[in-house]
Amino acid sequence: MTPRATPAPDMATLLLAGGKGTRLHDLTARDSKPAVPFAGSNRIIDFAMANAVRSGLRRMLVATQYAPRSLHHHLPTRWGDRFEPRGLQTRDGRDLYQGTADAARRCWAPIEAMGGDQVLILAADHVYDMDYGALLAAHRASGAAVTVAVDTVPRAEATEFGVMQADATGRILTFREKPADPAGMIGDPGRAMVSMGIYVFDRAFLRAALFDRPAPAMDFGHDVIPDAVAQGQAAVWQLPAGPSGKAYWRDVGTLDALRRAQLDFIETPPARLPFACPVTDWYLGQGSIAMPGAVVPQGARLTNSLVAPGTQVPAGLVTGDDPDEDARWFTRTDAGTVLITQAMLDRRAAHAHIRRSVTSPAPFKRRGLHA
Repeated sequence: MTPRATPAPDMATLLLAGGKGTRLHDLTARDSKPAVPFAGSNRIIDFAMANAVRSGLRRMLVATQYAPRSLHHHLPTRWGDRFEPRGLQTRDGRDLYQGTADAARRCWAPIEAMGGDQVLILAADHVYDMDYGALLAAHRASGAAVTVAVDTVPRAEATEFGVMQADATGRILTFREKPADPAGMIGDPGRAMVSMGIYVFDRAFLRAALFDRPAPAMDFGHDVIPDAVAQGQAAVWQLPAGPSGKAYWRDVGTLDALRRAQLDFIETPPARLPFACPVTDWYLGQGSIAMPGAVVPQGARLTNSLVAPGTQVPAGLVTGDDPDEDARWFTRTDAGTVLITQAMLDRRAAHAHIRRSVTSPAPFKRRGLHA
């Protein structure tokens, strides 16, 4: 991959990759959210990793937690020659990270060893295209202690994000994490400015925020960023347009968002895929996606479906025609996305076998005649 025009100098970088992603249902039964496949052989985490490579970052610490095994295999296999040294932080279930800020505090020793005056915090579970070097340059120019990368979304869709208002200079005036009634942007009240979960901190400020607070900060969105806003020390950096001419960032934390984001990459990709993967390998048509190892015969007709990795779809399977029938056997969202896994198909097949056994007539036996 060709580096960006604005390479990021040496600085400490922490990639947070421990999320479970419960809203992805069975797709994260054995894998963390960042490890979920996206558009063929890519994984969600690969977008952050590719951005780091293109931005010229040479060192990164990856904090893992939930179901880390597949990530621990995937990262060195695909990215191991890109970053040295690598740190994979994991917990065994007895001493879990209590939030994003708690993960940074527990990883502080290797972060400190990386050196540099700034610390870059990245999220591993979003699909986006970003030059981290440009973010760092804007942070240094702002004079703020922390810069939050932001995008804008319709106000009604902002309840799942950190929402802020900023003045004309980019200084953050208000910040609320996942508000029930998100604040509209100044000058554009129909849209909301939301945090991408990506931050650049001055090292000294972050150290004090993590260790000198009376009550330990557990989460960036709930604790650290609101404190910085209250001190007048927080600024925003707006995600610029990508290859499509528009900014593209998606939190693919639901089945609907995961399916729709992959559909965005079919004709005119809104952002660069980390690695090329032929559309024919993963797009089934009719709004449906096949994940790695899934086998879907031509006789199946799937609509708005996600076929989980390794799933063997039987010939003749139909989804999308009858919402009640879909929901009976599969996970179906209110918006109509259908998740199909092998276990679901096995239960469906077992029920059909039992039903056939019960409804089939018993073999006719002629009674014997006795004198």
